[in-house]
Amino acid sequence: MEDYNKILESLTTKFLRSSYLDIIKSVNISNFYDFQNTLILIRNGSAKFGEDQEGLNVGDILFIPGGRNTSLVLGKGEASKLSNEDFMNQKENFLRSRNSNNGLLTEEPEATLISVTFEVKAFDSVNFFPSLDIPTFAIKGQPIIGTLMSKINYEMVNEAPGKSRLINIYTDELVIELFRHILGKGMFLEQLATNSNYFKDPRLIEIFNYIKENLPGDLSNKTLANVANVSEDYVGQYFKMLTGINPQDYIEYQRMERAVTLLRTSKKSIRNIGVEVGYKDTAYFCRRFKMMFGIPAGKMRRRESLMDA
Repeated sequence: MEDYNKILESLTTKFLRSSYLDIIKSVNISNFYDFQNTLILIRNGSAKFGEDQEGLNVGDILFIPGGRNTSLVLGKGEASKLSNEDFMNQKENFLRSRNSNNGLLTEEPEATLISVTFEVKAFDSVNFFPSLDIPTFAIKGQPIIGTLMSKINYEMVNEAPGKSRLINIYTDELVIELFRHILGKGMFLEQLATNSNYFKDPRLIEIFNYIKENLPGDLSNKTLANVANVSEDYVGQYFKMLTGINPQDYIEYQRMERAVTLLRTSKKSIRNIGVEVGYKDTAYFCRRFKMMFGIPAGKMRRRESLMDA
């Protein structure tokens, strides 16, 4: 229990966005994806996810860790099957936002849902849930999490004083309740034990912080070895032993995460963004970006979230 408290104390959360959506036409997204963690609460109707098409009913919640993709069927009617990219280009045909007051629906929606997207970092460096390497999973019989999601969405469209503070408080509570659910159900205990070892080694935290502060620079294994005061031959094995991934894969993930943030929040050119996150060759940056996300960098710029409408 002490170790779990230590983990929770190290976490910082950041609310990103929330949507209250009607599904006006059923859709089957073959590789639903977001770079950040997403929770989807079924308010009305039904949905299915994963290879086995596990069902989600009213009150059920789907958790998609950042960087994970899953097949996702929204609605109960005959569903159009689309790739993630095609869905992004056509989502107004399937989704209607209740938050934006787009008018009344003329027909009963196939389903209604609330989505909340958020970031969780350990030691302000490690993307926590992706680092655990856990899959997408359903949360059932947990009304507290659903209530917190509804409160977050309500405050997002509310202009009363204290809005931002309440959203931050509710997001913190949401992450704690999500973590408690995982522990209470005995889920992914092996992953937690294996992939949270970095909490016990301050040298690894130094590497995480160095990578975060030096993304455009030299992040070779030789450089990381000097930071951790271990040999160059050993640093890759050391990093993978504690995190489950090799350091260069982790660095690319961090660089791409920064690139996504810059694409969404700045007007910098794709070339300049590539350089800022450590890629001098723009063509190579674009190839790696599309390989990781399945869409070109320019299209990522034109969206805020898969679930925004």
